[in-house]
Amino acid sequence: MSFEGKKAFITGASRGIGKAIALRLAKEGAQIVIAAKSIEENPRLGGTIFSAAAEIEAAGGKALPVACDIRFEDQINDAVEKAAAAFGGIDILINNASAISLTGTEQTEPKRFDLMHDINVRGTFFVSRACIPHLRRGNNPHILNLSPPLNLEPSWFGKHLAYTLSKYNMTMIAIGLADELKNDKIGVNTLWPRTTIATAAVRNLLGGEALINRSRTPEIVADAAYYILSRSAETCTGNSFIDETVLNEEGITDLEKYSVVPGGPLYTDLFL
Repeated sequence: MSFEGKKAFITGASRGIGKAIALRLAKEGAQIVIAAKSIEENPRLGGTIFSAAAEIEAAGGKALPVACDIRFEDQINDAVEKAAAAFGGIDILINNASAISLTGTEQTEPKRFDLMHDINVRGTFFVSRACIPHLRRGNNPHILNLSPPLNLEPSWFGKHLAYTLSKYNMTMIAIGLADELKNDKIGVNTLWPRTTIATAAVRNLLGGEALINRSRTPEIVADAAYYILSRSAETCTGNSFIDETVLNEEGITDLEKYSVVPGGPLYTDLFL
């Protein structure tokens, strides 16, 4: 399926997985809306909406950087309307923006709990809500949430309850929207990596360079997203996909090129 001229609205696309998906879709001819709050570079994280847009333009794509903090409904609505006005609609929504804190209950402060739920849950819900009217008019419209399959193994709750609640809520939003929007033929799915991904969050918050060296690059998630979004929205909906499985289904079984350290051991991601 051609992505030429398709319009993709991607939250948190200034760096990491979001930017990798943006670049992958732009390579196929899609027009990309980079909706993120990073307008000045944080040295620990890197990237802004403007630097991401420049990379997309340099790769031959079209990009619209829009400053948007998805904790605030007015900013969401403004960003979505700017996107639709600039590109003439929205065909794809990637709910990628997310906050993480792998803390136990007693170590999770209210502000950290609220941040994760405001971005991961509330933000995903209201960005989706704002985009739905445009997606109804879209070309093979998809919503893709970057969240894990629901795994009710108690250890995933006991290790970091607040974060687990927020990420599982993102998945439940996708499950609910898949059913709610099935008559509109809008495909709604989730995507999660089999292994940890080499991002600033992994480096700064999870395990530093040691974990980075046991991870895959964001391009594996971007390629998996591309194949999911290439499928018929009418029939491809309500799924919780794993990147590796998606690629295997497409006949891609040699995944060595995605490893940060080719041939090295890989670290299985959370919730799997």
